[in-house]
Amino acid sequence: MTETILANATVVLPETVVIGSVKLRDGEIVDINEGRSVPNGAVDCDGDLILPGLIELHTDNLERHLEPRPKVDWPHAAAIVAHDAELCSVGITTVFDALRVGSVTKKYGEYKQYARKVATEILEMRSRDALRISHYIHLRAETCSETLIEELDSFSADDRVGIVSLMDHTPGARQFRNLDKLKEYYQGKHGMSDDQFALHVKEQLTLKDRFGIAHEKASVEGAKRLGAVLASHDDTTQEHVLTSKQHGVTFAEFPTTIEAARACNENGIAVMMGAPNLIRGGSHSGNVAAHELAEMDLLDIVSSDYVPGALLSSALLLGDLWGDVARGVRTVTDAPAKAVGLGDRGRIEIGKRADIIRVKRLSGAGMIRGVWVKGTRVG
Repeated sequence: MTETILANATVVLPETVVIGSVKLRDGEIVDINEGRSVPNGAVDCDGDLILPGLIELHTDNLERHLEPRPKVDWPHAAAIVAHDAELCSVGITTVFDALRVGSVTKKYGEYKQYARKVATEILEMRSRDALRISHYIHLRAETCSETLIEELDSFSADDRVGIVSLMDHTPGARQFRNLDKLKEYYQGKHGMSDDQFALHVKEQLTLKDRFGIAHEKASVEGAKRLGAVLASHDDTTQEHVLTSKQHGVTFAEFPTTIEAARACNENGIAVMMGAPNLIRGGSHSGNVAAHELAEMDLLDIVSSDYVPGALLSSALLLGDLWGDVARGVRTVTDAPAKAVGLGDRGRIEIGKRADIIRVKRLSGAGMIRGVWVKGTRVG
């Protein structure tokens, strides 16, 4: 039996905040008490926040470790370990690693297949207890591609695929309705000339015409076969949202307009926005600002997207914005857990999994002072 008591803490419960203690035993939360007393053997948290471990549904962070520079393929085991350690260090205890399925073999905008190989490596490392936090797979289904169906077919229900998201990055639509913004992005990232960018747009539109409908259908069917939750991506119009609802989408990743976010809310689809958008005060793609949706009560879940450390800061920021710390914390704990059907975590509640973080508040940010996964300290 292993037991840890975190005492004299500011405990963030699902609906409120109390001064008290939380007892962890054999991987679960077994007791919660109010008061400042510090029992013998307990950790004196000196008033620090005690939160559920953060739950990340959509992060590009692993890809950054796999390819730290353009065309540099880093050893995968080292990349996965570094990614896992980084997420742990910022309080994320459950992650859905986003891997793209759907490749393009053309010269410009080339995307090679990698998801099946990397997913296998993550699962193997998990089986060897080599990772600190809990990992699931999130397949980003690029409908504007050539190989989506065969890549989806390489996954089975045994692969811990928790999310399949419908990705449509067709130039002139959704995230990149503004072609000038898309051009700026690709020329900055890939160094494309004007002619190369024009060719890329032409090729992407051709792929959409050839494969878009079939790939969208295959992705919806693939999610059902894998037992995964279906997510939409970059919904822009009410029509997009109604299509998402017909497909059985559970949550919407980064809707680009107030219209789409409101339609999600009206149709029972949770709205997820990016922490960088929230913290920076706006979208780098020129789309709706996350804080606008928060102020309109149209924001349910936050994802760190491409900055892992932003997840905790965004929860604290939202708590300040709403005047409700517990509500802000729910956007990165309870709400994402519910969106993907993980009923065993995301709340400080007796009987829940003992994924816990200790946080010292520093102005608008938070400093991680301890991380426990299933009651074992890992950071």
